[in-house]
Amino acid sequence: MSTYTQILYQIIFSTKYRERTLTKAGRPILFQYIGGLLKNKQCHVYKINGVEDHLHIVTHLHPSIALASLVKDIKVASSAFIKEQQLFKNFEGWQDGYGAFTYSIKERDRLIDYVQQQEIHHHTKSFREEYLDLLNEQGIAFEEQYLI
Repeated sequence: MSTYTQILYQIIFSTKYRERTLTKAGRPILFQYIGGLLKNKQCHVYKINGVEDHLHIVTHLHPSIALASLVKDIKVASSAFIKEQQLFKNFEGWQDGYGAFTYSIKERDRLIDYVQQQEIHHHTKSFREEYLDLLNEQGIAFEEQYLI
């Protein structure tokens, strides 16, 4: 029997200390690089976007890929790429944690649009407010002191 899955994730993580170091000019290069990493791991990339202090990835995970390993690989490889390419001045790395939320495939287009609109969205809402909203929407219990 073959393996069939449809696991749609929104993965979110921020820069270390939420520093606003991801300049607009360099973000497309970073997103393209991360997209290549995901494709090499046989993940289907729907959208990658973000703003100065965090990014969102909408992807389907290949069944052989563990989420924690994937996020670790993305952070390690992209940090090295950013430093090697001198892509963002003052970039110190990524935060330790991340958020990962699953969605029904029926929500795919809405989710892609949401991630596409990050710059507009963050004119009125901070990353912290957005992240709290996502945790609450997903029904995830959390402790304020450990929020990213």
